Amino acid sequence: MSSLFIFDGDCSFCSTSARFLEKITRHRVPIKPYQFLNLEQVGVPRQDAEAAVQFLIAGERYQGARAIAEALIASKTTWVLAGWFIKTPVILSFAELVYLLVAKNRHRLPGGTPACKLER
Repeated sequence: MSSLFIFDGDCSFCSTSARFLEKITRHRVPIKPYQFLNLEQVGVPRQDAEAAVQFLIAGERYQGARAIAEALIASKTTWVLAGWFIKTPVILSFAELVYLLVAKNRHRLPGGTPACKLER
């Protein structure tokens, strides 16, 4: 597998977001919940997979907003432009902050459930 996007499959909000990513990237980026993977085999610490989305490509690992940007770029769809935009320094800093806020509050978002809440 040349690339892989990893998300929290126990979180309804995350699952809905992953399905949206899958749709806009025209299924060109493999997307799997971390619960269905051997994380050790793919080189992702469980704690990292629980805390943020991960994107693996060409021996590199990205997480959070950067993972989303890299997945959009890897899709080779019109969404590549959005990926490059997100990666610009000022936008990436803002995107990481927004990602952190969403991740910490995903259980409160539409589709979120108590299972989405991260342990403190």
